[in-house]
Amino acid sequence: MKNESPQSLGYYFPAEFAPHQSTWLSWPHKEASWPGKIDSIFPSYIEFIKKLSRFESVNINVVDASMENSVRNLLLQNNADLSNVFFHIHPTNDAWCRDHGPAFLLNKNDKSKKAIVDWDYNAWGNKYPPFDLDDVIPTLIGKKLGLHVFNPGIIMEGGSVDFNGAGTVITSTACLLNPNRNPHLSQIEIEEYLINFYGQEQVLWVDEGIVGDDTDGHIDDTVRFINEDTVVTVVEENINDDNYPLLQHNLDQLKKMRLLNGKQLNIVELPMPDDVIWEDQRLPASYANFYIANNQVIVPTFRGPKDEKAIHILETCFPNREIVGIDSTDIIWGLGSFHCLSQQEPALPI
Repeated sequence: MKNESPQSLGYYFPAEFAPHQSTWLSWPHKEASWPGKIDSIFPSYIEFIKKLSRFESVNINVVDASMENSVRNLLLQNNADLSNVFFHIHPTNDAWCRDHGPAFLLNKNDKSKKAIVDWDYNAWGNKYPPFDLDDVIPTLIGKKLGLHVFNPGIIMEGGSVDFNGAGTVITSTACLLNPNRNPHLSQIEIEEYLINFYGQEQVLWVDEGIVGDDTDGHIDDTVRFINEDTVVTVVEENINDDNYPLLQHNLDQLKKMRLLNGKQLNIVELPMPDDVIWEDQRLPASYANFYIANNQVIVPTFRGPKDEKAIHILETCFPNREIVGIDSTDIIWGLGSFHCLSQQEPALPI
């Protein structure tokens, strides 16, 4: 099996909007990720857990038994229902489970099979060492669940890719072609890894990320699939804003793309929030960093006038899901939001 790719064995990465078995999280504990502010994130983070656990199980990586006990007590104090919340002693460096967590695969030939891809992880180009604990999280989870784990041997983060569930993955050149990730690989070689290990057939590329994004342009802040042929993409309405030309460039690229069936993408434009500034730093606030859960979509809000407009647009995009806005103004000081904090585990097909 070592020399066979997941794709050749029938494995594929499902779309986020496909049914989930659970959501995986890594409990935040690194104060340096929210300097001077980590305590302020927990009300919104706990609300996220409470909303998720209504419709799917929530698996939380914790550092040790002491942290598990304190987190249990904190959740109970906030009236969380723990019957659908499960803890795993998997020590982490940081909380960004989208990027260090497991990429779960299903198998189109055997509906009872599930597997994990454990990409290498270097904290977005070695920006925030140490990251040794985060790097092994997918394999620890694979062992816990008894799942086969594939190891491609290159750097990849879950926030850098998004999927339509019909063979297409979209990503950004700003991130995946950044020399701080895999400088030895060409764009074509990276595409081969995406196709072979995520079980896809087509890779689409946009160029740009948003200002303030320390991940070098993760796609989950800019372009997201909401069904097989539709994306939402953020646009900046203020032509004098630094994000305006970047996001217009992405929009122009999306308009020229074709899917495997030859169709153009349906494109829904989502506004960017007004600037979120903390300690003179512009933060990468984006409504595109929503998380598609079972029966609901969790949307970061930023105490601004665009919140209501963004939620209304997403309500039209997801008519069969409840759109839940949760304040992310403090969480975004960590330079990520709800999608960055979570990783879905797909349900086995019925």
